Amino acid sequence: MNVSPAPGPDATPANSPRDAAPAAGDEGRHWLVTGANSGLGAAVTRAALAAGDRVTAAVRRPETMDAALAAHPERLAVVRLDVTDPDRCVAALAEAEAAHGPLDVLVNNAGFGTVGAVEETSEDELRQAMEVMFHGPLRLTRLALPGMRRRRSGTIVQVTSMGGLLAFGGVGAYCAAKGALELASEALREEVRPLGIRVLIVEPGAFRTQFNGALLNSRPIADYEATVGAVREGMVEGNGRQSGDPDKAARALLAVLDLPEPPLRLALGDDAFAAIRAKLATVGAELDSVEHLATGAAINVV
Repeated sequence: MNVSPAPGPDATPANSPRDAAPAAGDEGRHWLVTGANSGLGAAVTRAALAAGDRVTAAVRRPETMDAALAAHPERLAVVRLDVTDPDRCVAALAEAEAAHGPLDVLVNNAGFGTVGAVEETSEDELRQAMEVMFHGPLRLTRLALPGMRRRRSGTIVQVTSMGGLLAFGGVGAYCAAKGALELASEALREEVRPLGIRVLIVEPGAFRTQFNGALLNSRPIADYEATVGAVREGMVEGNGRQSGDPDKAARALLAVLDLPEPPLRLALGDDAFAAIRAKLATVGAELDSVEHLATGAAINVV
């Protein structure tokens, strides 16, 4: 772990939950980014450092951050973290604050892809997806919140996916974990807004990372070959050829955090934007089709 000298002062409490992100002293904001050694996490780390901020990179293999650490020895710290390990979560946050002072932005980004029909997905595989992409982020969120409440400032960024709002055959476990995190974060936003803390849900589409190259594949069942098999093959073949640029996504994230009134959700990528719009339109059409059955169901009071 790289430990920087004297951390910056606590951020000044916001005058309103809708105020822009508070300044975090002359040293900029302090970010804790999980999964910071690859993909979107690495891009967010680069963007935050380029903006003059301080970053604690939380990764399972700290040695993968050696080059970045050498390039930014004063503003980058690296801590070992497996988000499924409660003790390491506590230790990683303490080490981050020892390195760079109070935390201004938590980015829960660590995750992995899964492919398999619901029937193909074992209970252990489903539990692992939930541990990494639901329980882990909420554990870190709960650990970060006491300090943010004391300072009445801070931002929680939950990196989910367009799969947090929609799903298709073959990715049920992944979307279930991301969707669960989205709903918990939607509730969290209402709980912490009066305290000056902000919540942002980031929903990326397909970005050019190695995400598809490390998929957890469930044991296939022949009857699902026409549906799930095609999804599995398409994700593998598309690895490294995704249209999204992670660095542009990271810059968009920083720009949204600088807005006076950031939205709850940030869809990233043309594919995510189009797919989420289509999902919302479909839900609206389905509601309209059963409105005559769904409404007027209250108990008649005589």
